[in-house]
Amino acid sequence: MGKYFGTDGFRGEANVDLTVEHAYKVGRFLGWYYRQDAPDARCRIVIGKDTRRSSYMFEYSLVAGLTASGADVYLLHVTTTPSVSYVVRTEGFQCGIMISASHNPYYDNGIKVINERGEKLEESVIEKIEAYLDGAMGEIPLAKKDAIGRTVDFAAGRNRYIGYLISIATRSFKNMKVALDCANGSASAIAKNVFDALGAETHVIHNEPNGLNINENCGSTHIEELQKFVLQEKCDVGFAYDGDADRCIAVDADGQVVDGDRIMFICGKYMKEQGSLFDNTVVTTVMSNFGLYKAFEREGIGYEKTAVGDKYVYENMAATGRCLGGEQSGHIIFSKHATTGDGILTSLKVMEVILEKKQTLAKLASEVEIYPQVLKNVRVEDKKAAQEDEAVQAETKKVAEALGSNGRILLRQSGTEPVVRVMVEAPDMETCERYVDQVIQVMKERGHCL
Repeated sequence: MGKYFGTDGFRGEANVDLTVEHAYKVGRFLGWYYRQDAPDARCRIVIGKDTRRSSYMFEYSLVAGLTASGADVYLLHVTTTPSVSYVVRTEGFQCGIMISASHNPYYDNGIKVINERGEKLEESVIEKIEAYLDGAMGEIPLAKKDAIGRTVDFAAGRNRYIGYLISIATRSFKNMKVALDCANGSASAIAKNVFDALGAETHVIHNEPNGLNINENCGSTHIEELQKFVLQEKCDVGFAYDGDADRCIAVDADGQVVDGDRIMFICGKYMKEQGSLFDNTVVTTVMSNFGLYKAFEREGIGYEKTAVGDKYVYENMAATGRCLGGEQSGHIIFSKHATTGDGILTSLKVMEVILEKKQTLAKLASEVEIYPQVLKNVRVEDKKAAQEDEAVQAETKKVAEALGSNGRILLRQSGTEPVVRVMVEAPDMETCERYVDQVIQVMKERGHCL
């Protein structure tokens, strides 16, 4: 991770950590950088945004920087992160930009940069952007006369992505009652269109964004709202997305949560049965539950663990050719169809298994026995100092020894927030809570906590 860019772009509170000046300079650099190898010294860059109030401000700042450096900018308007990735790789753009802070509250925002293959930007280019932001590169020439870039309305690109999602479905969703929680975010512009086109009886909640309500008590990070709705409306299944719709968490007809781990099992087992699970292996992160691995082992499915972040999951998949991977949080990647996590695509793939196997989501998910897990986010002054503190490390080791083979403890720095995450899995919740709190207490005693 760099000074500005974390595992998922440049993120922070709008006009505090991430300012319009930052956005303008990112645009200036990208417009100049991608012009170097572009035909006729012109380049095409596409931008999408979520529904935060500040997304419009950052869009205009990026456009000013990009066009000032000579790039032509195509505007998808409110759309999802995976749609930007899809459009970049299928429409011949030099790069794409998504303005979003994903599952964060409305006052945060972020700039995610996607390369010409629809993947998250290479670290080598991120380092150059950061050098420019810090003034280490000197000035970049301004485009002049007819070299100045232009903006193009490209809502058609979003519509093509919707058509692409519809084309992936293998069956009609007729007679299926589906609930969608759009988190008052990007999915509000897309998800219902897809499910309606496939014949579902679609019920949507939290699809009235006002710039301030994105992720507010809704979406994949507040799944209880969808749970209530599914039970109340007697839906067959529900899907909740996050602010930029690259995550999906499901809810079965009984109102029970089916998280990313269970989704990976359901889809992985089905793909193995279909002969389409390349290398017979699913790529997970270190945050996946013990229960998932036990279920994989029972089914004869291999797995690999990466660092947390769908960026690292995809890097492993790209290097090995594996076709399914993801995170417990609901970032699931189906590399046959996408190069990023895609919440709406994930919900379509879960629907495929339900319909093809003629089983309820509850039955499919019941094959994974999830270990109790407690994860607490600790806001700290310095993530690295807090995690590497000798007393904190000693307490973590003590907990790990006490758990033995019956559980595990994991400390991890957030890639996007001033947070250290403390997670314990154990046979019961009381044990999880006790050990998590023990480690957090040491952090407090050492003066790390805000």
